[in-house]
Amino acid sequence: MTDKHLTDTCFSSFNFAEKIMQGIKDAGFSQCTPIQAETIPLALAGQDIAGQAQTGTGKTAAFLLATFQRLLEHPPNPNRKLNQPRAIMLAPTRELAIQIHKDAETLGRHTGLKLGLVFGGTGYDQQRKQLEEGVDIIIGTPGRLIDYFKQNIFDLKEIEVVVMDEADRMFDLGFIKDIRFLLRRMPPPSKRLGLLFSATLSFRVTELAYEHMNNPQAVKIETDNVTADKVKQVCYMASNEEKVPLLIGLLRHMDPRRTIIFINTKREADKVWGFLEGNGLHAAILSGDVPQKKRMQLLERFQSGDLPVMVATDVAARGLHIPDVSHVINYDLPEDAEDYVHRIGRTARAGASGDAISFVCERYAFSLPDIEAYIGHKLTTDPITSDLLADIDPSSRKAAPERKTHHTGSNPKKGGRSSAPRRRR
Repeated sequence: MTDKHLTDTCFSSFNFAEKIMQGIKDAGFSQCTPIQAETIPLALAGQDIAGQAQTGTGKTAAFLLATFQRLLEHPPNPNRKLNQPRAIMLAPTRELAIQIHKDAETLGRHTGLKLGLVFGGTGYDQQRKQLEEGVDIIIGTPGRLIDYFKQNIFDLKEIEVVVMDEADRMFDLGFIKDIRFLLRRMPPPSKRLGLLFSATLSFRVTELAYEHMNNPQAVKIETDNVTADKVKQVCYMASNEEKVPLLIGLLRHMDPRRTIIFINTKREADKVWGFLEGNGLHAAILSGDVPQKKRMQLLERFQSGDLPVMVATDVAARGLHIPDVSHVINYDLPEDAEDYVHRIGRTARAGASGDAISFVCERYAFSLPDIEAYIGHKLTTDPITSDLLADIDPSSRKAAPERKTHHTGSNPKKGGRSSAPRRRR
């Protein structure tokens, strides 16, 4: 985080347990972000929260710290069974669940609280065994959680804290019936702490909050712009034939140390990857049909800097915390204006700066007016000069890597449901 992104409120000003303060120090945190400064005091006082904030503003740490403090302050029910978790954190995608768990391991290292991570696509028996052995906090996606719940692997009768992260995305991906199924099997809202976070507090999100929470306090952290203030946004009016030469030309003119290229379809992603690899630019593809184990390995390599370019469909647009992304390139303009905001939100996180470059081509140019209306300003248009168009041999394209058909649900034998994102059209 940059200093300009922080408030004058220090974490030491809260009455956190020493075990929690040790985790905060381990993470290198001293001052709060605005969403942390606003929500932590309310949550520590037992107030339910419906929070709105842009991605990358520190909301994960806010709800993790509040949850840890609540569980340490209130001893568990002495009659609590081994398979009864005390807190549950629901995320719309496995990538977000993994990131929350990673942050929880750092911040909660000294608390003695046992964490469980549950998501579809991999590790079915391992995750089941973890729940059977007992955890204090479950972090996971709705589909796999319901699968285990219906098998009586765990129950929700001792839940003291429930967190719903990226609530608007839960609606987009069709998970709200699943969320309500789980919420109705927990103690009543008056007996638990409810923390909901969303990029927008739309009517449907607000309705969910007031139906299943105890008079939640709305907390909105807004900026003057819908998009991150420090994202430099430009676009190029490119013909379909110019897109690949322009992409490669731009990458050669800049330092693409950590660049995400967003593409609308897997077929086009394969094509772009092939031209990048065939022209000396090392990249990987991140899409819905990449097996979970490989996807996690690719993300680790990308975050470490070993892999400079990631070609991604919208499976990666939300829920990923990847620090220091230098550039986001919309090779295809998204068909939904909100997706534009979430895509470019991968860069300039936590007060940093970044670049967002968009290609406006014949196929997706119709999206530009809606995007500009949504973000409240026109995108700067830069000219396509001859030096930006790389000379590309059509035969240089490499064949895309084969991806085996795989089951992304909970358990093939049981016909489990998938927690993989379902693309909204």
